[in-house]
Amino acid sequence: MRFNRPHRPFRRDPVTTGQHRRKPPGEQQRAAGPFASSRRRLLITSATVVSAVLVAVLALRDASGPEQGAAGADADCRPTALLEPPCGAWFGAFVPHERDDLPEKVRAYEKRVGRALDIVYTYHDMSLPEGTRREGQLLTPEEQRVGRDHLLLLSWESKWWGGTKKQQPTWKQIAAGELDEKVIDVQARRIKDYGKKVFLSFDLEMDTRTPANGTPADFVKAYRHIHDRFRELGVDNVVWTWITTGYLDHADVIKRMYPGDEYVDWVGYNQYNYYRCHDAGWLTFAQTQNATHDWIRQNISDDKPLMLSEFGTAADSARPQRQAEWYAQVPGVLKGLEGVKAALQWNYRDPGPHCNLALANDAAWDSLRKAVSDPYLNQPLK
Repeated sequence: MRFNRPHRPFRRDPVTTGQHRRKPPGEQQRAAGPFASSRRRLLITSATVVSAVLVAVLALRDASGPEQGAAGADADCRPTALLEPPCGAWFGAFVPHERDDLPEKVRAYEKRVGRALDIVYTYHDMSLPEGTRREGQLLTPEEQRVGRDHLLLLSWESKWWGGTKKQQPTWKQIAAGELDEKVIDVQARRIKDYGKKVFLSFDLEMDTRTPANGTPADFVKAYRHIHDRFRELGVDNVVWTWITTGYLDHADVIKRMYPGDEYVDWVGYNQYNYYRCHDAGWLTFAQTQNATHDWIRQNISDDKPLMLSEFGTAADSARPQRQAEWYAQVPGVLKGLEGVKAALQWNYRDPGPHCNLALANDAAWDSLRKAVSDPYLNQPLK
C-alpha cells in the first residue's frame, strides 16, 4: 500500500570529504662507532635473508588463499548482530506480488537483475484474520520460504486495509495496549517462533500519517509500546528499523517522531526521482539522496546504520535511456553516503499519472544489473 507523496525539493550535490592519510614511518638511526661498517654489512645480509623468507611465505599464502580473518576476507565482512554489513551495503527490493506467489516473483526479479537479493521487502496491516485474509499476518508461509536465504524487511502499518473507519487502529489505542492481545502479542510470538532475525518497521513514512493517526507524541508512544511489548515477550530477533519519507519540508515533524536511540537500530528514508509524477524537474540519484542523508546525520543519528528503504526513478518517455543512466550512478554515489548500509529498489508504481517507478525497458534493467554487481553491494549474508 502506498501513499501520495509530496513534491520533493531539489537536492544539492554531494560534498567531497578529505581522506585520511597514512603517516610515514619513522626513520631508523644510522649505526655509529668503530664497527659501524661491519654492522651495516651484517644488517644488509640479515635483511636479504629475511626478505627472501618473507617472499616465500607470501607466495605460499597467496597460493592457499586469504587467511581466515584477513582484511577483506569474508570472515571480516560477516554481518553484525544488528545485520549491518561492515564491508559494504545490502541490495534489496520491493517486488510486486500477489498473496501466494512471492517466492516465484522474487526469483523472476533476481533472474532479471542477475543476482540474488539480500533483502526482500514486504508490507502488512494490523487486520485480524478473516477467512483467507492474511494481510495482518507477519511472516506468511511464503515469506518464510523466501527468508530461508534472504533477509526480510517487514513493514507493519497501523491500518486495516479495506476496513471500515471504526476498524482502523489509532496510535493512542496501540500505546494503551488495546491491540496487545489480538494483534501485537500474536505477531510478536510469530516472529519469535521464526527464530531468524528480521528487520521490522512500524508505520513507515509516519510523517505522512499525522495528524490523521494522531500526534507525533502519540506515534512515539505507540512505537515504544510495541518495542517494549516485544521485549517483555522475549522477542530478541527483531532489528528495529525506523523509516521516514526524508522529505525535508517535514523536518520538524520527523524530529518529533523519532522514538530515541534506544528504540531504533537502523534509520531508513525513502527518496525518489519522481519527475513528472510530481511535476518536478529531473533529479539525479545523488540529488535525491544527499540532502536528506546529511540532515539525518545532523539531526537524527550520527552513527546508526542507514537504509535507503525505497529508492527509484520514473522514466522519461522523451529520453528512453535516461532511467538507465540514472541507475548507473548508484554504486559510486552510494559509496560516498557515509553509514548507508542498505539500498532497496522500489520496482512498482505510485498512485497518479506518470508515477510508474518500475524499470521501464531492457536498458534500465541492464544498467541496474551492472550497478548491483559492484562488489560493494555483494556482501556475505553469513
